[in-house]
Amino acid sequence: MPEPLVVVNCKTYSTASGTAAEALAMQMMSLKTSARMVLAVSPLDLAPVISAAPDLEVWTQHLDPVGHGSNTGRIQPETAISRGASGSLINHAERKVPLGHVDELLAMIPPGFEVCACAADASEAMALAHLAPPMIAVEPPSLIGGDVSVTKADPSAVSDSVDAVRSIDDGIRVLCGAGVKTGEDVAAAVDLGASGVLLASG
Repeated sequence: MPEPLVVVNCKTYSTASGTAAEALAMQMMSLKTSARMVLAVSPLDLAPVISAAPDLEVWTQHLDPVGHGSNTGRIQPETAISRGASGSLINHAERKVPLGHVDELLAMIPPGFEVCACAADASEAMALAHLAPPMIAVEPPSLIGGDVSVTKADPSAVSDSVDAVRSIDDGIRVLCGAGVKTGEDVAAAVDLGASGVLLASG
């Protein structure tokens, strides 16, 4: 079985921004684990985090499907990649975008660059699966930031999403998130058919 994927989203927590993000990255890099560890950081933290933890996989939290030009305030994929990003979250519940945004972004990224598209439920996961991102993470919004893992509160949200995505493209890896905190939660996610988890650093 492939190693489980653990994606840690820094969001904009003070405990995971700036020098704190660098410290977290170094801590993650030093962990002895069979899991594949990823840290999703603010684009402002990409270069310093990668410098601090060069052996850790680092993603950005969002990208926009734009090239170089008149795009004020957008996060341009080519620039993020040049700063060391090896992947990105997209369509997180706290930063929703239209399906067209995801589709255009996927058309721009180079082979091997990871994109994890977030979905609220199995229906949205299926819609995203038609766009063929490398990964889809299902996170019921009502459980995000809570103390109970989706694997306990609503396990069918995970298994139904896995089934929905696999019915479209069984090559897409499905993660789950919302309330995920412990190794037990990760194991439960894998038992439900997921390839890993998306969790917050806070």
